[in-house]
Formats: sequence, C-alpha cells, structure tokens
Amino acid sequence: MTTTLYKPLAMVAGVAGGIAANTVFTRLWRAVSGEDRAPHATARDDSWREVLVAAALQGAIFGLVKAAVDRAGAEGYQQLTGRWPDK
Repeated sequence: MTTTLYKPLAMVAGVAGGIAANTVFTRLWRAVSGEDRAPHATARDDSWREVLVAAALQGAIFGLVKAAVDRAGAEGYQQLTGRWPDK
C-alpha cells in the first residue's frame, strides 16, 4: 500500500526536480562562462574541455537535486503517513 501512494508522488517530484536542476545548471553555466548555452558534445565549435566541464557540472547538479528531492519526498511521506516508503 505504501508504494502505491508514494510512487506517483515521487514521479511528479522527480520531474519537478529535473526542471529545477536544468534551471540551476543553465543559470550557473551562464554565470561561469558568460555563454547563453552550454556546449554540446556533437557541436563542432565546442572544445573537448568545454564539453566535458559542462557535462561534469550538469551531472553533479542533477545528482545533487535528485538526491535532495528523493530524500525530502521520503521524509515528507513519512511525516504524512508515519511510514517510510518501501521501494
């Protein structure tokens, strides 16, 4: 029963977290690089260094946001139901 209620909420939170992570990454990339867009791996004009730094930064931000959203969702669910969500 616990996962029946938790999974849809976790999915919605995950989508919202992805949107938030993308916004954070975009703003941070603009502040750091002065560029409006992050480099793409297949863009000829973007250097290896730019592509790899952007990918590492993006991965770190997405990982951090996902962990924070997952943990906050589990704790919030526990507060509401009195049970830790089963995975």
